[in-house]
Amino acid sequence: MSKPAKVIPIMSASAEVEDSAQFVSMYQKQPTIYPRAVKGWFANWRWVFVWLTQLLFYGLPWLQWSGRQAVLFDLDAQRFYIFGLLLYPQDLIFLAALLVLSALALFFFTAVAGRLWCGYTCPQTVYTEIFMWAERKIEGDRVARMRLDQQPWRWRKIWRKGAKHSAWLSIALFTGFSFVGYFTPIRELAMDLASWNLSGWNAFWVLFYGAATYGNAGFLREQMCKYMCPYARFQSALIDKDSLIITYDAKRGDPRGSRSRKADSAAHGLGDCIDCTLCVQVCPTGIDIRNGLQNECIGCAACIDVCNDVMDKMGYAKGLIRYSTENGVVNGWTRLQMFKRALRPRVLIYGAVLSAASVTFAASVAMRSPFKFDVVKDRGALARVVEEGAVENVYRIQIMNRTEAPQTYRVAASGIDGLEVVAMPASAGPAAVTSTSVSLRLPFVVAQGLAGRSVPVMFAVTRVEPTSGTSADRSAIQFEKSTFFIPR
Repeated sequence: MSKPAKVIPIMSASAEVEDSAQFVSMYQKQPTIYPRAVKGWFANWRWVFVWLTQLLFYGLPWLQWSGRQAVLFDLDAQRFYIFGLLLYPQDLIFLAALLVLSALALFFFTAVAGRLWCGYTCPQTVYTEIFMWAERKIEGDRVARMRLDQQPWRWRKIWRKGAKHSAWLSIALFTGFSFVGYFTPIRELAMDLASWNLSGWNAFWVLFYGAATYGNAGFLREQMCKYMCPYARFQSALIDKDSLIITYDAKRGDPRGSRSRKADSAAHGLGDCIDCTLCVQVCPTGIDIRNGLQNECIGCAACIDVCNDVMDKMGYAKGLIRYSTENGVVNGWTRLQMFKRALRPRVLIYGAVLSAASVTFAASVAMRSPFKFDVVKDRGALARVVEEGAVENVYRIQIMNRTEAPQTYRVAASGIDGLEVVAMPASAGPAAVTSTSVSLRLPFVVAQGLAGRSVPVMFAVTRVEPTSGTSADRSAIQFEKSTFFIPR
């Protein structure tokens, strides 16, 4: 008797797809990070830099220098005042040089000690720290803020949230006002604001910069560091195994596990890490430093402070999380050994280039000429014959006074024997630009031998009363080339 044939049920493909279909979201909402307050040596240093940077930023526009604002970038007048230094748009080369110096400094310090800039002086870090301080004062610390966000919208939550955002907006608007005060005299700006007579452009930039501060420090926070800041992307190319970074000593800390203070960790086969996760709770970017160095780490060292506090309470040695190098942690090096390794070729090269560039920049600023001039030849009449057959060329000399005192200048020219300069001394007011007409005449006898040629000439403009009081001051003399045309 044959066995009955095995029947395999067949389902439609559509039905199978419908039973197994699931909705997969391509977007995951960024979880809110509630950093815990921390106290310690590094936290104190962060607040030192917060105070230093903000006293400088908020206070600098109010300083006076020789009857004017000490630091003022007057875009309307195209004059940039930095204490006793006066710059014009033509001096933007100094800005380019300053940006190069900043990049070199960033390379140097990153190679030596990682993201020190990010952790202590970056504006995003500084204003986030200020905003979080206001948030803690109004809403409480981490647990209190988490509970408040989970509560329904009732009077207690409304007034606390309202007070927090009011404080944030006040700080942001004052920041925007101070920022605009670098481009518009801040005392005039304050009077216009008090009388509600603020110009449209000033009002726009106060609100724009205030909104940027409010949004970046109040809401974006760690997302700026994680996703928008390019520095985190290329820091891996600047850091090596001998760079001083925040590290977790896995040999000492693992295996992790909770225990009582009196428990013998060795008897339980545990390391010094009690897995309290406080290092994660205090991190402003929400990372776990025990997983190794990550792009999101800004080097603020909050995890070091809180971990050292836990080690003190447990009776363990500090430094489970510490500033160290990768080679230092692996090999158990002392601080002296790590310092010797820090003086490696790339650091020495960065330091040498940075030092040379800094000296060159400082010297170029110190030796900068107190004036500048341009020679423009009269295109309407290249040359003309005047009395006694002499040939005359007319030029327009434009002199830019780079000082804040009135100056007088004398024009001379050379390059052809017998060349006569017909020009009156030119005067320029403080930080002003003046122009004067200059005629060069060549006697007929000399001109006859140079007929039909364009002969190069050299103009020299001399400041009559140089600041040094001596005619030997080379900065008080400037030279510019031009040509003298002799017709046939």
